[in-house]
Amino acid sequence: MTARPPLTAPLPAAQLAALVAVVDHGTFEAAARALHVTPSAVSQRVRALESAVGQVLVRRAAPCTATDAGLVLVRLGRAQALLEAEARGLLQPQEAGRTELGVAVNADSLATWFRDVLTAVAGWDDVLLRLEVEDQAHSHDLLRRGEALAAVTSDPVPVQGCSVEHLGMMRYHAAAATWLAERHADASGRPDWSRLPMVVFNPKDTLQHDLLAELGVSAPPAHRVPTSADFLAAVTAGLGWGMLPEEQLVPLERDGRLVRLAADRTVGVPLHWQRWRLDSPLLDRLTDAVRSAAARHLG
Repeated sequence: MTARPPLTAPLPAAQLAALVAVVDHGTFEAAARALHVTPSAVSQRVRALESAVGQVLVRRAAPCTATDAGLVLVRLGRAQALLEAEARGLLQPQEAGRTELGVAVNADSLATWFRDVLTAVAGWDDVLLRLEVEDQAHSHDLLRRGEALAAVTSDPVPVQGCSVEHLGMMRYHAAAATWLAERHADASGRPDWSRLPMVVFNPKDTLQHDLLAELGVSAPPAHRVPTSADFLAAVTAGLGWGMLPEEQLVPLERDGRLVRLAADRTVGVPLHWQRWRLDSPLLDRLTDAVRSAAARHLG
């Protein structure tokens, strides 16, 4: 087996930026447009970086993706770009632009309590948010791949290189349109789960199936509605029942449009904030905004 060369020299920022751009944009040509250089220059930089570390960093496919070794350097490239942008902002504030912060957040949080974070960031003139919408049980994967600097996740175990803090509990309730619940009630007025149509968010959404498993009921075929606002609209319209965040449910329940189907069963999803362990004032400020918003909304 050929020995890999020791990493004794610094890894050039331009080469790391080329690698990140290829992974972000999917092709060498698109990366070149983003970096305002030629595709040949991007290819040369990535090859030079691969030679320096003695490993393949990019799978040349459609789209291009990072290898495991490439992901390590993608994370390094993003961290380096963030710290450099912050340093430039401190040294030349009159010429400072906006620094991009990639954040993974689940759709229900984005539709409810995380909007307070957007309101806070709207008042900042030095940040660009790049939100990736991902299920809370899977958003930590984006941290591992270096596609996000921070994430709202249900995983309390920190990704390597990240810190984690508990934000609170997001509570879900089984709910349906009032008329639909009445149509599919049994003789005692309880939901006839075997006949009640169901809505799920996407294949990763197991909240409805988990509740039915607790009740000992087989899950029926389900409608799929993959955005939080449209999921709420579908349940409100009577397409089927679904698990709704308390914050979305309460106003419609008060208006008589929705009813809880299992008042004694609340599903709590613990949410955590994971972020890269970087000495970054921007990430610190974003963390403070997330922490404050969670304190106001999550139990």
